[in-house]
Amino acid sequence: MTDYLIVGAGLFGAVAARELKDKGKSVLVIDKRPHVGGNVYTEKTEGINVHKYGAHIFHTNDRMVWEYINRFAVFNRYTNSPVANYKGEIYSLPFNMYTFNKMWGVITPEEAAAKIDEQKKEIDHEPENLEEQAISLVGRDIYEKLVKDYTKKQWGRECRELPAFIIKRLPVRFTYDNNYFNALYQGIPTGGYTGLVENLLDGIEVRLKEDYLEKKEEYDAMAGHIIYTGAIDAYFGYRLGNLEYRSVRFETEILDKPNFQGNAVVNYTDGETPFTRIIEHKWFEFGKDEKGQDLPKTVISKEYSFKWNPGDEPYYPVNDGRNNELYKEYRKLADREAGVTFGGRLGEYKYYDMDQVIARALDVIRSL
Repeated sequence: MTDYLIVGAGLFGAVAARELKDKGKSVLVIDKRPHVGGNVYTEKTEGINVHKYGAHIFHTNDRMVWEYINRFAVFNRYTNSPVANYKGEIYSLPFNMYTFNKMWGVITPEEAAAKIDEQKKEIDHEPENLEEQAISLVGRDIYEKLVKDYTKKQWGRECRELPAFIIKRLPVRFTYDNNYFNALYQGIPTGGYTGLVENLLDGIEVRLKEDYLEKKEEYDAMAGHIIYTGAIDAYFGYRLGNLEYRSVRFETEILDKPNFQGNAVVNYTDGETPFTRIIEHKWFEFGKDEKGQDLPKTVISKEYSFKWNPGDEPYYPVNDGRNNELYKEYRKLADREAGVTFGGRLGEYKYYDMDQVIARALDVIRSL
């Protein structure tokens, strides 16, 4: 008998396990995957730490979270500065003076602001969908080249069919600052995220390739309390229907060259290119191995967004009105589950950044 069974060895589960273990509780962590780390898992290929489930860049303004996670890893100084490729035209992201100069040839912040203000007038009412919201924030030109088709690929719907709240704001900077997140603390764990999660789980029993829902009665009998980080609708056997997610498929290649695109993240914002972006993993750690030597090869991953179906990996909750109402009904069922705590992006059907996952896990454990 163990005090706590934690279902899922991702960030939420690992932080929860660490905190409970440090409180003197007995803890067992299980995961249906063959590795710890959940979606932040990294795997070394050709000396490069490859983000197997998409790029993860740690960023936060929460000093407490930053100090906490630095107990378990040394972070480098990586700053996220993605670029957009629109039919061979290269633009800086987030939208800044480099973007505006390339788009319109403007030089000064005043010229750029005037151009955007002129185009924003097209929307003279409260935006009713994502297209109108985007134009009201950045104007028609930027929307057409850098938002419209990328968003359609990401969500599988026309922007006119998506709710405005998905982009409540778009970062518009009238400076030459390419720091996408603009966060006080930012970086990548040296050696990858897997080592970070392994350090969080140090001294804690972990069982991999274990599907909790297939052995639910057996595992429930083993623990006084369950912390469940899987999909909340799956926990209840989808009895109220499926919550919607977007999923991602990755095509990863090893290339016999030192440099493919010169940046870790390049978004492809045109409609003809089927993938949303290409990640070149070596640039998260500046193209060097752990000894500081240049790496002769490179690894790239093309990302394809698609509609999730049961059996696929869920990545992004589709938090529109219908799904949020359905989640509320599942939440009512969850609240009646004695001895079970639901947490994380899937357990709470909520998009969390990594720092938010950590903060949430710490809060949940304090409340137990």
